[in-house]
Amino acid sequence: MDGQILRLPSERPKPNRPGIVYAHPYSRIAVLGMGSWGTALAAVAAAAGRQPRLWGRREELAQAMRDTGRNDDYLKDTPLPSGIEPTSDLAHALDGAEAVLIVTPSSSLREMCAAMRPHLAPGVPLALCCKGIERHTGYLLSHLVEEELPGHPVGALSGPTFARETALGHPTAATIAFEFRYTDRLSPDLSPAARLSVSLSSSFFRPYMSDDLVGVEVGGAVKNVIAIACGMMTGAGFAENTRAALITRGINEMKVLAEALGGKRETVTGLSGAGDLTLTCSSTTSRNMSLGVQLGEGKTRAECFDGKNVVVEGEISAASVIELARRIGVSMPICEAVYTILYDGADLDQTFTDLWARPIESEPRALDIELAHPSTTPEVQTP
Repeated sequence: MDGQILRLPSERPKPNRPGIVYAHPYSRIAVLGMGSWGTALAAVAAAAGRQPRLWGRREELAQAMRDTGRNDDYLKDTPLPSGIEPTSDLAHALDGAEAVLIVTPSSSLREMCAAMRPHLAPGVPLALCCKGIERHTGYLLSHLVEEELPGHPVGALSGPTFARETALGHPTAATIAFEFRYTDRLSPDLSPAARLSVSLSSSFFRPYMSDDLVGVEVGGAVKNVIAIACGMMTGAGFAENTRAALITRGINEMKVLAEALGGKRETVTGLSGAGDLTLTCSSTTSRNMSLGVQLGEGKTRAECFDGKNVVVEGEISAASVIELARRIGVSMPICEAVYTILYDGADLDQTFTDLWARPIESEPRALDIELAHPSTTPEVQTP
């Protein structure tokens, strides 16, 4: 081995790896949406030492929060940390904001963007904390915001989070995703994902960063539809086997759609996909799961939630997800089943019977085989 130096494994140079990156947090954060999740995120920001302004449309609710330090309309009997400034004045909420968390319903997001436009300082990063896909356009919510508010970095915050538990300070993890531009990779400490992550980090709230915004958004939109399916089966009297199967195959539907849109399959196995789906399908604290349970028990949609007009994100997403899947030729049978029940009036029992009788597929994608299900074909004689 002339001219060569033999090194023991412990002596070999290690690949260059960046050290710990120190990012500077945003000080003033605007949280738009005074519902349960918006209030919880304002509590997260305040607990992390930031100065959050929490905006909502109703002045009477903002005043009640200023008087009591709680949001009893959405998080009853939940104490909130000091430092949250509730307001119904959007211009005031956005004045001096260094970052904005948008927590208003996805169905009114374009309207929200139009209202924000005159009050936003240039380049302020916007993080979407609502979930869905816009109907008819097929836009992910980040694409919608980029169209309405160009010049602002747009990301998403998503993960397995119930608002009340988060507001009470139970250990919680979430994903913060922004696309990483070339300059973000050169100086990650200046990237919106890094700065927002350290801005919200505390002893109980732990963000993880991602550069796969598409994957995170797809997981957030689809998981609500799968949760309705799980609720339907629970309400109809089926047990844990059924729910586990729907969760697992639901994750596959997330992967297929994310990949088709340019996202990463691996993102769907993280907090914003499998993590969020598992939580949403585990408790009727989730409105999506709760709606499914009530429908599975035989209630009409009008009878659900004691007749109250409760917005359920998965109900809206069922239509937009299927419209998009059909447009780009992606098969999503569980979401399709939920859609036909909610929008076509299909019989719930028969729809899920048909779902289970679909051709038998192979689970590894490399084994590309489909078998006719015995319930749909004449008896096959053994040769």
